[in-house]
Amino acid sequence: MKNKTTYTKITAKIIFLALFFTLIGAYIYSSYMKRNAIINLSQVDAKKTSKLVFESLYSAMKRGWTKDDLNEIITRLNTIDSNMKVVVYRSELVANLFGEIKKDKEQREQNKLIKQAMTGKELLNIDNDDFIEYHYPVIAKNECLKCHVNVTSGDVLGVIGISYPIKDLKISLNKMINFFILFIVGFSLIIFIALFVKFNKYLIKPIKKFSSAIQNIINSNDMTKRVNTDDNIEEIASIKDVFNTMLDSIEYQFYYDALTNLQNRRKLTETLEKRQNSFLFIINIDSFREVNDLYGDQTGDLILKEFALLLQKIIPQKEMLYRLHSDEFAYLCQNGMNLHELDNFIMMILEKISQKSFQIGDNGQINISVTIGIAYGNSLLLANADIALKLAKKRKKNYLVYNESMEMAKEYEKNFTWSKRLKKAIENDKIVAVFQPIVNTKTQETSKYEALMRMQDDEGELIAPIYFLELAKKNKLYHQLTKIMIEKTFEKFKNLPYSVSINISVEDILNKEIYDFILEKLEKSKMGERIGFEILESEGIENFNQVLEFIEDVKKYGASISIDDFGTGYSNFEYLMKLKVDYIKIDGSMIKNIDTDKNSQMITQTIVEFAKKMQIKTIAEFVYSKNVFEKVAELDVDFVQGYYFGEPTQEIH
Repeated sequence: MKNKTTYTKITAKIIFLALFFTLIGAYIYSSYMKRNAIINLSQVDAKKTSKLVFESLYSAMKRGWTKDDLNEIITRLNTIDSNMKVVVYRSELVANLFGEIKKDKEQREQNKLIKQAMTGKELLNIDNDDFIEYHYPVIAKNECLKCHVNVTSGDVLGVIGISYPIKDLKISLNKMINFFILFIVGFSLIIFIALFVKFNKYLIKPIKKFSSAIQNIINSNDMTKRVNTDDNIEEIASIKDVFNTMLDSIEYQFYYDALTNLQNRRKLTETLEKRQNSFLFIINIDSFREVNDLYGDQTGDLILKEFALLLQKIIPQKEMLYRLHSDEFAYLCQNGMNLHELDNFIMMILEKISQKSFQIGDNGQINISVTIGIAYGNSLLLANADIALKLAKKRKKNYLVYNESMEMAKEYEKNFTWSKRLKKAIENDKIVAVFQPIVNTKTQETSKYEALMRMQDDEGELIAPIYFLELAKKNKLYHQLTKIMIEKTFEKFKNLPYSVSINISVEDILNKEIYDFILEKLEKSKMGERIGFEILESEGIENFNQVLEFIEDVKKYGASISIDDFGTGYSNFEYLMKLKVDYIKIDGSMIKNIDTDKNSQMITQTIVEFAKKMQIKTIAEFVYSKNVFEKVAELDVDFVQGYYFGEPTQEIH
C-alpha cells in the first residue's frame, strides 16, 4: 500500500523546492553578475591607469628625456602601490629605430599575451578572480611620427602592462551580491509564506473541513446528515453540492422502496427507535401470491404501486406510510385516539380498500382484501403488530389489536411445534450423534473425538441442540436424549481405535436411571479406557459429593473426566482441585479472539500453568483459524478442537 500524504505536506514540499531552486538561481546569477562586474570595472580601471602611464611617458619623451629617465619614471610608478606593477614593452619597430632591449624581445617572443597585445588588442586576464593583468597597446598617432620615422599611424609602438590585485573590488561586489541574495531570500520567504497561508486558508482547511464533515456522517451512521461548509469557494461548494446530491440518492435508496416510493422497513425501524407512543398498523394484502401466480409479477407490481397510491389517499399522514416487503405495508400514527376512534379508522381503511377495483391489463379488474395487525406503545411495536397480524390471519379476522396474551399464545404455539418435532424425532430415530476431532497440538494428529447431539429434520438438515434442549428439559425428554447419545456413541466406537467423550450434565449424574445406565454400558462394553465424560455446568455444583462419587465410579472402569467450558471463576478452580479430573476444556469465548486479545492470552496462560501443576491436560475449543491455533500452541495448550481441524460429522475419518 502506498504511503498517503496531505495537501499540507504537498504545499510545503512545492514551496520548499521552489525556494531551493530560487536560491540556486539567485546564487548562479549573482556569481555571473559579480564576475561580469569585475571584468568590466577592472578593464575600465586598468585602461585609465595605462593611459595615465602612457601620457606620463609621452610627456617625458617630448621633453627629450633619455631611456634611463623613462625607466626611472616607471620605477617610481611602481613604488606608488606595492601591489601594483607597471611594465612597458617596446615593439619591434621602436627597437629597430632606437635599439633593442633584451627583456622586451624575450617577452615579444615568449609571452602569448604580449604577442597578442602587439597586434593592437587590449587584453585583460583575471587570475582566480583575485589578480588582473591588463596589456594596453600603444598605437602610433600622427604626432608620434615626428620621432618614430619608421612607423605609420595605427602601428603598435609598444605595450603597457599593468597588474594589481582586485581584493577591494571583490569585497565591495561581494557585499552588494550578498545583499542581493539576502534580499531575494527574504522576499521569496515572504512570498512563499503568504502563498502557504493562502493555500492553507482557501484550499487545505476547506478540504479538511469537508473531509471531517464526511467522516462525521460516516461515524454517526445517520444517512440524513449532509455536508455543510461555509467556505465561499466555488470549487469546494461545487464538490459539496455533488456529494450531497449523491447522499440524497443513497438516502433514497437506503430508506425508500424503489417500486412504490414509500419509506421502507429500515426507515420505520429507525423511527421506532425514538420510542414515542404510537399506533403501528401492519397492512397485509390477502393471498397476493395468487395474484402474482395468475397474472405475473409485472401485473403484481402495478397493483402494488396502485395500492400504495390508494393508501396515500385514504391515510392523512403520507409521510408515515411504509412498505415493509412484498405485499406488506405499514402506517405509523402518532396521534392519540381511543378504541372507538381506532375501530372507526380501521373500518374506514377496510371499506375504502374493498371498494377499490384494480385494473388487470386488458383482462378486466379485481378486488383485493387486507388483514391488519395493530400495536400501541413505545417499544416492540413492529414485533407486536406482526404477532397481531399473524393471529388475525390465523383466526380469519380483518384486524386484531395486540395484547400480552398474544405473546403467550405465540410462545405456546412455538413450544408446541418444537415439542411435536422433538417427540417425532425420538420416535423416528432422528436424534443423531456427530463427532468432532480433538487434535494433539504438537503432532496435529487426531487423538480422540467429542460426541455432539443433533436433530435431523424432514429435509435431512441437522439442527443444533440450542433450539430444543431446554424444551426437552421442560417436556421431561432430556434424559431420554442423553441415553440415546450414550447408546449411539458406544455403538459407533466399539470397533474404532479412537477415544470419545460424551457430554453429560450434573442433572444427568443426579438421575439414578442415567447413572446406572452409564455404569452398565461401561461394564458390558469393556470400553472404559476409551470413554470420557464431559461434565457441563460445573460452575457452582450443589450436590458435590454425588458428582465426586460418580467420577470415582466411572474411573474404576478407566473412563476419563473433563470439565467443559472452564472459565476463571473461583469456584471453577476450587472444584478442579477436588474433582480429580483428567482434562479441562478452556471456554471458547476466551479462545476465539486469543490471537488478538491480550486479556484472553493472559487468562489462558494462567489456566494452562495451573493445569500443568495439577497434572491435568488442557483442550482449547473454538479453534477456527491458523492464527488462533498458532497462539494456542504458543501458550502450550495440549489439545485443540474446532472448525480449523474439522467440523462435526456423522462419519469418522
